[in-house]
Amino acid sequence: MEENNASTTTPENGIGWAVKQLHYGQRVARAGWNGKRMYLELQVPDEHSEMTEPYVYLKTPRDEFIPWNCSQADMLAIDWTIA
Repeated sequence: MEENNASTTTPENGIGWAVKQLHYGQRVARAGWNGKRMYLELQVPDEHSEMTEPYVYLKTPRDEFIPWNCSQADMLAIDWTIA
């Protein structure tokens, strides 16, 4: 049986850290993203929302807000920061 040499710790600025920051109410971004002023934010619906469950959205460089889905690159990145 082969030994797994992968680290069993979570990278300090990995996706787990970023999700935790979203839950704390912070905005997060990746240092490696090309667009400036881009960030993610967690939207928690209230009684006036059409959405019924929390979701993450992306603010684009053109000040648009769109739903965000995590890519493989974002999931494995370790350059997440507070935006």
